[in-house]
Amino acid sequence: MAQIPFLGIKHHRKKRAAVQIPRKSFFWCSTLLLVCFAAFTFSSRGFHPWRPAATTALPGVKPIVPVIETVQFPDETVVFLKYPPSTPLFTKYDLYCLYLNPNSSQPPESVENDELLGQQLVRCPLIKPRGVLTSLSVKSTGYNLSIGPSRRWNSLAYEAMIDRDNTTIVFVKGFNLRGGKQSDASKFKCVYGWDVKNPKFVLQSDVVSIAQEVVRCNTPVSILNNPQRFVGTTSNMNQPIKVSVRMVGKEPLESIASPKRRLQLNLPGRKQHEMCVCTMLRNQASFLKEWIMYHTRIGVQRWFIYDNNSLDDIDDVIKLLSMDGNINVTRHVWPWIKTQEAGFAHCALRARDVCEWVGFMDVDEFFHLPTGMSLLDILRNQSRSSNSKVAELRVSCHNFGPSGLKHVPTQGVTMGYNCRMIAPERHKSIVKPEALNSTLINVVHHFHLKSEFRYANMDRNVLVINHYKYQVWDVFKEKFYRRVATYVSDWQQHRNVGSRDRAPGLGTRAVEPPDWSSRFCEVTDTGLKDRVAQMFTDPNTGKLPWQKSLT
Repeated sequence: MAQIPFLGIKHHRKKRAAVQIPRKSFFWCSTLLLVCFAAFTFSSRGFHPWRPAATTALPGVKPIVPVIETVQFPDETVVFLKYPPSTPLFTKYDLYCLYLNPNSSQPPESVENDELLGQQLVRCPLIKPRGVLTSLSVKSTGYNLSIGPSRRWNSLAYEAMIDRDNTTIVFVKGFNLRGGKQSDASKFKCVYGWDVKNPKFVLQSDVVSIAQEVVRCNTPVSILNNPQRFVGTTSNMNQPIKVSVRMVGKEPLESIASPKRRLQLNLPGRKQHEMCVCTMLRNQASFLKEWIMYHTRIGVQRWFIYDNNSLDDIDDVIKLLSMDGNINVTRHVWPWIKTQEAGFAHCALRARDVCEWVGFMDVDEFFHLPTGMSLLDILRNQSRSSNSKVAELRVSCHNFGPSGLKHVPTQGVTMGYNCRMIAPERHKSIVKPEALNSTLINVVHHFHLKSEFRYANMDRNVLVINHYKYQVWDVFKEKFYRRVATYVSDWQQHRNVGSRDRAPGLGTRAVEPPDWSSRFCEVTDTGLKDRVAQMFTDPNTGKLPWQKSLT
């Protein structure tokens, strides 16, 4: 039998008759070779966004992985990469962001590891004018990672999970529904498929409920049986199914949401933790240590930190805190801007399996117990009370001002700020996640409960929140640049000027008033300051355990 010739292998010695190639075929073959050679030459000089990503590792080189999706935000582009669950592939120092116009490259702002979904998030800055992100370049190898289709953030299904009752919960941006209100579910449909825009290859299902940015769908049986497979076609079998939502008569939103995460069934018996806290933050690493250490001492047992695009060293702080055997804290990467209500709903679902009660609050808010009790004392007293239908504790907030300071207090916010406004404003809540309404409606301060449950207002002499809302100007001005709540206007926009979310009399410009340090000071309140000093001061050095991180 004649051997088939391969490179590097000796050919059969028998001579073969010359093969005559028609001139026309020879011409087109030659042309094709020239085009391929030109493409290779051009790509080897640095800019070749169409070259497919390498999928095998070279000796001593990190493996290259395909891009999942790309989302265009107002001030940056976020690229989602798959990576092995136990070993992240890249750091921000491994990659460049490549742009078409101008033809340039920039280092990414950050590369985040999302272990919950098994992916990395590469945040590339927006380049002007009209800088279009074309690919990511791996510095050590010169390989380019071809980016996927870019989705618009203002019209997107961005997260999804399957709940205990087999419904799919989808988090969406783009319908502009009213805050705190449930919308008409009959006007919407859910769609499942690899390409949710192609009506030939999607499954549709009814919407059970829709409110704010959270949609609950009836999940098709084929999706429940295997979320990776899809009835009707055998193509794209390696891609996860996506879910989206559409208004009746209109196209569905773009989607990067795959319902791969499935929540556990309701397990009988006592939850692992009595008291947990969910928060969403951005660039608050310097204040995190004090906030977590204090609340751990008064009874918080589990922390869910939703990081909304921080650029400081928050990951290092959380790792350091996690080394303390008494502190259980995890960070969840949450890149979605202006989605605090959706993020809290997402966190409530995650916390439901392990937490009896969950507090939803910010890093500048501190529970204060004037009687010296702990949070666990209050929750246990509530559980022992005759009214077991109370599933939400509403806690009033006292707003503190700069207290005469012009620089960040080195001893921490609880020790530095001691002057506040007389009247409390609003409240924050501690809730039982099992009692939340299935719509997951919340207005940051509280959730809607199932019909059989109710809330109770806490006595301010027993439990109150010290809200260090108006700190020194260098800290406070950061609120101008990113407000995380969906239904709260950015302060730079001339909207809802009279809202209580705004600083009274400040307007829409981040310009420090001459009297800022003395504002919002109507009564001196050192109750929490005195307790913190008693609980945490080192008798040998006179310092607090978080001071080093603030200097």
